[in-house]
Amino acid sequence: MASILKVDTLTGVTTAGSISVTGEGNSTTTNLQQGLCKAWVRYDGTNPGSGLDSLNISSITDSDTGDQRPAFTNNMGNDVYSNTATSSQYHTIGLQNNGGSTGTPTTGFRMVTYNNSHAAADTGRVASQITGDLA
Repeated sequence: MASILKVDTLTGVTTAGSISVTGEGNSTTTNLQQGLCKAWVRYDGTNPGSGLDSLNISSITDSDTGDQRPAFTNNMGNDVYSNTATSSQYHTIGLQNNGGSTGTPTTGFRMVTYNNSHAAADTGRVASQITGDLA
């Protein structure tokens, strides 16, 4: 018979923010927090200020044609995080850290979409998901 567990908060015993889960094959453990998506966004690149939906994204700045900069609500803990992105209309999407005068990589990231001629171009659907450590 299946069991149902209903809780509002999970906390590790040894370290509050660390919970291990038995992985596939029952021979390894996986840290639950490390495997969670920390931020994601899906928006219209022709009107980036109107994010369709997101998690942990506070705003999207439209910097130039095809150049958008989502900002995190809660910053990443360091600049070593993974960003996976997709665009519906064009072949290439470039992911870059904000860096320099526009902010540090832990506060957000830069997405640039290109058309078939490799020129920066706005596109209708842009999506990204971030995994890594939150601050």
